[in-house]
This record gives sequence, structure tokens and C-alpha cells, in this order.
Amino acid sequence: QVQLVESGGGLVQPGGSLRLSCAASRSITSIYLRAWYRQVPGHQRELVASITSDGTTNYADSVKGRFIISPDYAKVIMYLQMNSLKPEDTAVYYCSANIWGYAPYWGRGTQVTVSS
Repeated sequence: QVQLVESGGGLVQPGGSLRLSCAASRSITSIYLRAWYRQVPGHQRELVASITSDGTTNYADSVKGRFIISPDYAKVIMYLQMNSLKPEDTAVYYCSANIWGYAPYWGRGTQVTVSS
């Protein structure tokens, strides 16, 4: 019964920054993995960044040094800070939360467009 909702997407020029947030419809406990994915037409959905409950992070090679994933512990459960954005970052971005004993929760996505 928990739904995730992404926000913060929009249009930004190359080199600019955006911060995405992921909010839960109700409180979620015991999240062991938070993650951001992205997908564009004609491409497979790819993992952008993830963070475990103990703080271990993982980033796609294409975003290392530019994107930062961080957790939160209120209704907003995670953020994705995106810096030095490139046109190839244009995609729909999805957040997900993994909880022990349950299927992962997914958001519906937020559009990020990087263009001059």
C-alpha cells in the first residue's frame, strides 16, 4: 500500500544542477537499499545510484563524480543531487526502496531534460 513519488525534475541547461527527491505515501521502516534508476526510449533501464542502510554507495560509471545519492528518514526517503548535467542525462528517473521480506517499492518517475 506504499507508493513512492519522485519530484524535482524539469528542464535544465548543460552544466546545470538539479536535486530529485523521493517521497513515500506513508512511513517506511527497515529500508536496506535505496536506489535511483533512469530510462529513455530505446534503452534499457539502468541503475544510476544506490545506497545501503549502512551507507555504502554505488554509482554508474557515467555519473561518478557528478551525482550524489543521500538518504532521508522522514516522508522524503532519499535524494539525488545531479551536478554538471549533460544532454545524455535526459531520461525519466525512478526511485526505489527495498525492504526485507517485501517486493521493492517503485515511484512513477520524473522527467529530467538537459538541453540548451
